[in-house]
Amino acid sequence: SSGRLEEVPLEVLRQRESKWLDMLNNWDKWMAKKHKKIRLRCQKGIPPSLRGRAWQYLSGSKVKLEQNIGKFDELDLQPGEPKWLDVIERDLHRQFPFHEMFVSRGGHGQQDLFRVLKAYTLYRPEEGYCQAQAPIAAVLLMHMPAEQAFWCLVQICEKYLPGYYSEKLEAIQLDGQILFSLLHKISPVAYKHLSKQKIDPILYMTEWFMCAFSRTLPWSSVLRVWDMFFCEGVKIIFRVGLVLLKHTLGSSDKLKSCQGQYETMERLRALSPKIMQETFLVQEV
Repeated sequence: SSGRLEEVPLEVLRQRESKWLDMLNNWDKWMAKKHKKIRLRCQKGIPPSLRGRAWQYLSGSKVKLEQNIGKFDELDLQPGEPKWLDVIERDLHRQFPFHEMFVSRGGHGQQDLFRVLKAYTLYRPEEGYCQAQAPIAAVLLMHMPAEQAFWCLVQICEKYLPGYYSEKLEAIQLDGQILFSLLHKISPVAYKHLSKQKIDPILYMTEWFMCAFSRTLPWSSVLRVWDMFFCEGVKIIFRVGLVLLKHTLGSSDKLKSCQGQYETMERLRALSPKIMQETFLVQEV
C-alpha cells in the first residue's frame, strides 16, 4: 500500500547501521574522501535509529551547535515578540496530528515546537516566523532534541533553502521559474499543458518546496527524500517536483481528465498515491 514503509530485511538494516556508525564516528575522514559513498548510502535510506544524528552531520548543524554552545538556551529564555508568539501558537496543533508527539495541546512535542520556532524569530528577527517552518521543525523534532532541531532548522533556512522564508517570496518565485524551465526538458507535454492553462508554478510548488514535501508525500517517502536532501541539497526538491509533474501531467492520456485550470490544480493537489510511494518515487528521483 502507498503509505507503508518499505520493509528492509533485518540483517540488511543491521549492516547498514554498522556502516553508518563507522561513518558518523569518522565523519571528517569520510567527508574529505568518500563523498560519493555517503551519497549512495543516503539514497538507500539512512537507518531509522541513526537518522537524526546523520541529518545533523550532513547539514552541518552539529558543528553549528558546537560553535554556539548555550545560544539556544539564551534565546529560549527570552520572551519573544508577541505578534510572532500568537501566530506560532495558532499553528502548533496543525502539525502532524497523526503523530503521538504532537497529539496533545500543550504536550511535549508542541511545547518543543513552540520553543524552536520562537527561538528562530529571535535568532533572525528580520525574518521572523513563516508558517512553512512549522512542519519542517516538527519533522526535525521527531528525530532529535529541541536544541539540535533548532540548529538544523537554521541550516535549512540559511544553507539549504536561503530566502524561502522571507516575506517577499522572491527566492520561491525564482525557483518556481527554474523548475518550470527544467520541466520543459523533462516533460514537454506537462510543460505545454501548464503554459496553456497559464498556471504559475507558485500555485502548485510553493508548499512542496517550502515544506520540503513534508506536507505532500506519505511519511515513509518524506524520510527518504529528506535523507537525500540533507546530502545533496535543494536539487533533490527539484527532482521530486519534476517526477510528480511528469507522472501527473506528462501524457495526453493523463491530461484527458484535466482539461481546465481548475481540474489541473485539483489534480496537483490530490496526487496519485502510486507516484508518491517510496519505492517508485526514490527510484525515479
